[in-house]
Formats: sequence, structure tokens, C-alpha cells
Amino acid sequence: MRVLIVKVSSLGDIIHTLPAVTDAQRAHANIVFDWVVEEGFVEVPSWHPAVNKVIPVAIRRWRRNLMQTYLNHEFRAFKRALQGVHYDLVIDAQGLIKSGLISRLSRGLTIGLSNRTIREPLAALFYNKAYSVPWTEHAVDRVRELFSRALNYDYQGSSLDYGLDLESISNEGEDLERQEIIFLHGTTRESKYWPEKKWRELASKVTDRGYDVILPWGDETEKERAEFIAKDNADVKILDKQSLSELAKIINRSKGVVAVDTGLGHLAAALSKPTVSLYGPTNPKLCGTYGANQVHLGLENDSNFVWDQLESLINSP
Repeated sequence: MRVLIVKVSSLGDIIHTLPAVTDAQRAHANIVFDWVVEEGFVEVPSWHPAVNKVIPVAIRRWRRNLMQTYLNHEFRAFKRALQGVHYDLVIDAQGLIKSGLISRLSRGLTIGLSNRTIREPLAALFYNKAYSVPWTEHAVDRVRELFSRALNYDYQGSSLDYGLDLESISNEGEDLERQEIIFLHGTTRESKYWPEKKWRELASKVTDRGYDVILPWGDETEKERAEFIAKDNADVKILDKQSLSELAKIINRSKGVVAVDTGLGHLAAALSKPTVSLYGPTNPKLCGTYGANQVHLGLENDSNFVWDQLESLINSP
């Protein structure tokens, strides 16, 4: 059986889909997945051994210059790649108009959530068959339930496995002088920020306990924040620019993670890292980090409480 997954973005949403792939692989040993994803996230689906082919799409970039996209034949090349296989099923796991359009462009029976249970109801017009899954469930469970119904197997919500090929993102043989705590301080909206002063206070507490603090960054604003957090503390390390696979290896070798509402926080959860995530307007019960060793706090919490929670996770049996 060959199935196409359409889940193009964002990083957290893509990671939320991985447990459903694991469920399906266990239920159908012969299943093979292809996956359409935004070009910036092509590494992520390939971390799961059940994913055979990743088809990149560049909607975000194409929107900036539609004429150039048409003239350089990029969209036509994507369409040829998409239609090169006739799929047994095409599952739109995103529920947006853009993902619905991609589903319809492909060759296969299209499946998605009903118009009452997806973010953009018009997307349901592109499906041959739709299923209703309550909004009150976490995003991971909603996708898992959609896959179970589309592929006709029993949904076992009690177990959770992101299915990551840990060998491909391991750091075997690497000897660190001090254990590391990762600060995932970058996020997309101001309402999701944790104040820089609190990050700096937390860095001081963490390094005083004998850990190194590791700071990734994605743009110049995040780099400037990292420099503020690291100022006058030799045990805080600012990374060079990293790919997602490189960041996965760094997170995987860490002792623990502190994150705001960001896709990399979901990656930490998928790797079962002890993680304290700080949330503002987002409801973590619906789309927060999901899995073992996860604590969700509000942005109003201070560095003392955040460190206490992380230390408790790290030291728990």
C-alpha cells in the first residue's frame, strides 16, 4: 500500500504527524509513505523509516513572486513529481486550502477531516472522503485518529511513538566535558516571547549548577537575543547556524530543554527530552509539546520556578 501525506508546514505540525505514521506502519507492515512538505522542512519526514520519498513544495517562496515561479517552470516540475505515482490514498493531514489543493492535484483517493473539524472548512471540498474528529483532542491525537479511520485499523491512544530513527540523529562517541541544557528562545510572535532578562537569569542558574547552556538561533533578531543571554557568562555557547538535522543531534545529546512556543520544542518532545515549555496565548492541551518528560508553564513564571521544574524532570527516575 502506498500513501501520500500532505502536511506542508509548520515544523510543529509536521512533527505532530509522525506518531500517526508509526501507528499505520505497525498496523500495515507493507505500507509505504510519500510526503509533501515545504522545502525548508524536507529533512524531518525522512527521519521516519516508513517514509520513502519526500516531495518538496515551495508555497511560501512562490507566493512572493508568482510570475517567476511560472516562468522558471518550478510549479510544473513539482506537479510532475506529485503525479508520478498513483496512490492508494492521499491523506491531507493539515486541513488548509493549500493542502487541499495539493491533495486534489495528486493521483489517488483524497482523505481529510470534515469541514466542521478543520481550520479552513473549504479545504473539505477537495476530499473524496472526510472524517470528523473532535476539536477538543490534542493535535497529535486528531491526526492519529484520522489515519486510523482512513487506513482501517484500531486506534490505540494509550501508546505514543514518534518513530524517529535515532541512529540517524545520534551523537555516538561524542564526549562532552559538561552536560548541556538547550534554550529554544526563538518564536514567531511577540506574544510568545519570554523576556530576555528571565532567559539571562535562568542561564546563570543553569551554569551555576555545572551545565553548559546552548543557544541556537534562526535570524538576526534571535542571534541578538542569544548574545544578550550569553553576555558575561563563559558557559553559555551560541551555536553557528544549523540545519534541522544538526539541531536534532544537539537536542538529542542534551540533558534538558527550555522552550517557548516553537517548533523545535516539539522536536525535543519527539526525542523524549526533559522539556519545560512556556506558553502565552496557545492552549498547550490542544497543540503543546506532547509525550514523556514534558511540563507546560505560563510566560509569567520566573527563572527560579522554571529551573526547579526542569531540574525535577532531569532527576526523575
